[in-house]
Amino acid sequence: MDDLVIKNEAALRLGFFLGIFAVVAVAEAAAPRRALAVSKAGRWFANMSIVVINTVLVRLIVPAGAVGMAAWVSHRGWGLLNNVDMPYWLAVVISVIVLDFVIYMQHVMFHAVPTLWRFHMMHHADLDFDVTTGTRFHPVEILLSMGIKAAAIAVLGPPVLGVVAFEILLNGTAMFNHGNLKLPLALDRVLRLFVVTPDMHRVHHSVFPTEANSNFGFNLPWWDRTMGTYRAQPMKGHEYMTIGLNQYRDPARLTLRWMLAMPFVGVLGNYPLNRRGRTGSDG
Repeated sequence: MDDLVIKNEAALRLGFFLGIFAVVAVAEAAAPRRALAVSKAGRWFANMSIVVINTVLVRLIVPAGAVGMAAWVSHRGWGLLNNVDMPYWLAVVISVIVLDFVIYMQHVMFHAVPTLWRFHMMHHADLDFDVTTGTRFHPVEILLSMGIKAAAIAVLGPPVLGVVAFEILLNGTAMFNHGNLKLPLALDRVLRLFVVTPDMHRVHHSVFPTEANSNFGFNLPWWDRTMGTYRAQPMKGHEYMTIGLNQYRDPARLTLRWMLAMPFVGVLGNYPLNRRGRTGSDG
């Protein structure tokens, strides 16, 4: 099973990425939740260019990726799940859940540590919120995230299938919950019990620090509820809330070149969690 998954991992991930991206993009066009604030063509070019850069960079620097790490750990017999007798399917499910919690904690950490926030704020600087926002992460953040996942895999010892399933789910739900989608409110209330919905995650992209420092989940919604970081709705409502960061409101400074330079020349603003004297205010 693992050999088959490894052999087809790249094709599986690309297929799911393209399929989910297309479905969400079409749904956004058919039933948008909000009117877009800036040029879609310019934003999409910059955001999708980041995807290409990140994909090439990861394949060059860590060609085996998280899946290769899982295969290596399994071969060595390392990690908790490689030393516990349980059904294969259960190990896969546990892997997805535990790795999702790791990503939740990583997300909180990138908001709490100013140096890490420098890289993560590129994701939040987008002035609109749509499917491409879910793919917009600084290359350094992507590499740091890969390191964190590799460490978690070494400790957990998940099956290769569990890691592939987790990566596909994480990527797919990130595009879904960043979608500019108008879901019926009754459906949203049910869905957010099982998965992070666009209305739930949109709150996290508010210019207000107290809202930006909530709803950290990408895939499973349970972590925010159990860890006290859940916020049901934005103060100004979804139609009237402002997306992005207070310090970056000029679209001319959100080009691809600026996005890549932002961590090194940008302004942190009042967003990092450990700036206790500042994050209490949304001014």
